[in-house]
Amino acid sequence: MTSAKLEKILHQAEKQCADNGARLTLKRRHILTILAASDSPLSAYEIADHYREQHSENIPVMSVYRMLDFLAQNNLVHKLSSTNKFIACAHIACSHSHEIPQFLICDKCHHVREVGINREVISALQESVGTVDFQLNSPQLELHGLCENCR
Repeated sequence: MTSAKLEKILHQAEKQCADNGARLTLKRRHILTILAASDSPLSAYEIADHYREQHSENIPVMSVYRMLDFLAQNNLVHKLSSTNKFIACAHIACSHSHEIPQFLICDKCHHVREVGINREVISALQESVGTVDFQLNSPQLELHGLCENCR
């Protein structure tokens, strides 16, 4: 990732936090930078390792989890529940409205691609599960398979 693109992402992240009445602290910014620069999703432990390597400072994993929760609440990162890893939102620096995220996860190389899913699909899914008295808590979909490079 180019430094210009990373700066654009971080600038937009700060604006998004400010618009939500929150603050992107230096440590939160570092965590977001680590995720934005990563080619694959990272666990909180992996993030703590990267943080120590880049900043010569240990950071408790519980602190990383708290920062990740903050970043997720501000729509800057996504948690991949199926792998318990985190990924920076692919649309932080975009100015258009976004569809609901869907994640295509390669089971071989672990690359993740975030794509939008039409809201009507999610509405149909919610309606379908509602017929059996089930409440959908999250519309996020994680689909596992093989990417183009691994097929």
